Amino acid sequence: MSAAKKLAVLRSDIERIEAHGEAYSPRRVTLGHAEADAHLQGGLALGAMHEVFAEAGRQSAVATGFVAGISGRAAARRPVVWIRQDFTEIESGAVSMSGFSELGLDPRCLVSVHAADVEHALRTAADALACDAVGVVVLEVWGEARQLDLVASRKLTLAAQASGATCLQLRVAAEPQPSTAETRWIVRAAHSPPASQPWSAWGAPLFETQLVRNRHGPVGRWIMEWKCDECLFGKPAAYPQPVAAAPAYRPHQAPTRKNAFGRSGYRVA
Repeated sequence: MSAAKKLAVLRSDIERIEAHGEAYSPRRVTLGHAEADAHLQGGLALGAMHEVFAEAGRQSAVATGFVAGISGRAAARRPVVWIRQDFTEIESGAVSMSGFSELGLDPRCLVSVHAADVEHALRTAADALACDAVGVVVLEVWGEARQLDLVASRKLTLAAQASGATCLQLRVAAEPQPSTAETRWIVRAAHSPPASQPWSAWGAPLFETQLVRNRHGPVGRWIMEWKCDECLFGKPAAYPQPVAAAPAYRPHQAPTRKNAFGRSGYRVA
């Protein structure tokens, strides 16, 4: 096949993927956050490819948690294939199964694959997406990767549409490039409020999420709180801790008291 013909086929496939119309009606799963789900027309599209970007450092752990939460909801108890480069394991460390469990992802349904490089990771992702028994395929790639171009994006999207499995690309320390992704997210850590219970050392996980690409709706930006009991994202409570009740009687003015410095002879301005 000539280069011109290959280019024409590629353009035709991209136009079909990008086409808006009644023929495109993917299954969706709600995230739990009302505003985000409304922008996504009812939830995250299944059988499609989505991208999540994060900065290096602690933001990579935040993005991993965000992807884990989405994976648990999208997989619906089907296997989740999580593909990582060996380099990623060195940079960010191993993932925590107990942490995944807190984020709604059952470790018993997780298949972890380590790839030597980006080429092996891409081939593994394509093979996993070809299996209709798989619920979610996570492709985690660290840094810029020329292999993840528009052609690779198209292949992953077509494979996801054919099998019904959802593909989540987790990109750390990389800049977004043109792709056929259904949605593109940029995730950062948000300040977690103090825990509502005294025996808990920290509050619920909070994610600062920015939807920068949405093929079938508007974009937006939200603070999402992961609710471990319900296993979904939600809007953070305005007052995460109980507020003390006001006293039944409170005088308009408190009685004046002498300042301690005044009694000791110091002059107070």
